[in-house]
Amino acid sequence: MALPNIFTAGVADLIIDRINNLKPSSHANWGKMKVSQMLAHCNVTYEMTFENIHPKPNAFLKFILKMIVKNKVVTELPYQHNGKTAPAFIIKGDRDFENEKKRLINYISKTKELGEKYFDNRESHSFGKLSKTEWSNMFYKHLDHHLTQFGV
Repeated sequence: MALPNIFTAGVADLIIDRINNLKPSSHANWGKMKVSQMLAHCNVTYEMTFENIHPKPNAFLKFILKMIVKNKVVTELPYQHNGKTAPAFIIKGDRDFENEKKRLINYISKTKELGEKYFDNRESHSFGKLSKTEWSNMFYKHLDHHLTQFGV
């Protein structure tokens, strides 16, 4: 079953609506993150896509990520609750809820505006070139997983 296409206005807007339903007091249904940490955690995917602030994996690690992790991230299969995450995605300490929320909404809007043609066959930070469907799955699945985690 195909996941919703994050590059379409309807899907992106629904995700943004779900984010806007979060409150600083929202609690997780599973896991250890606070809602502001979850938003910062979701921003990491977009930081790796649009910013040059996370070190890129060396050739060996990138090979391992492509062979072992990639299919868990870019396919339609849902994430497990309380699954392992890469060190760059571990958010320690409190984060500013409104700032992280605004950043995430801006990243989603930018992704929608750039569209699937921009992403098709584009090099990812960790997995090499991805198809537009793999990019969409990666973005959508991660957001949906964590928004569900926080009940929105």
